[in-house]
Parts: sequence; C-alpha cells; structure tokens
Amino acid sequence: MNWDQFEGKWKQMKGSVREQWGKLTDDDMDRIGGKKEQLVGKLQERYGIAKEVAETQAEEWWTKFHSTTKPSTTQV
Repeated sequence: MNWDQFEGKWKQMKGSVREQWGKLTDDDMDRIGGKKEQLVGKLQERYGIAKEVAETQAEEWWTKFHSTTKPSTTQV
C-alpha cells in the first residue's frame, strides 16, 4: 500500500490517526479525507510544527501503520 491508497482506506485508518494525533478534531478528520497534504497541513496547524516535521511524522506513522496491518504471509 502506498499514499495513493491512503484515501481509499481512510475510514479504516481514522482511529489510528486520532490515537496518534489527539488534537485533531472530528471536523479535521472530515476535511483531511485521506489526503496526505491535508493531514500534513492539519498537523502543522494543530501542533504548531514546521511542514517538514509534519511530513516526517506522517511518513513515520504511515510506515508503522502499514507494517502492522499487512496480512500475514506465513502459513500454519
């Protein structure tokens, strides 16, 4: 999965995003709508951080989220 698929999986990911960034409101989540740039912008706004920092945080979250939601390929 890549960032292009982020928008399509948004409803599934909203809970994880809210856990990571509790200052984001329900309204923020609706406006983000699964768009990376919107997420980065809201992180900047709510947390008062630079764009580069927000992008790094978003990328780190995405990597962690993606690695924990991959289906297992091992067979029992």
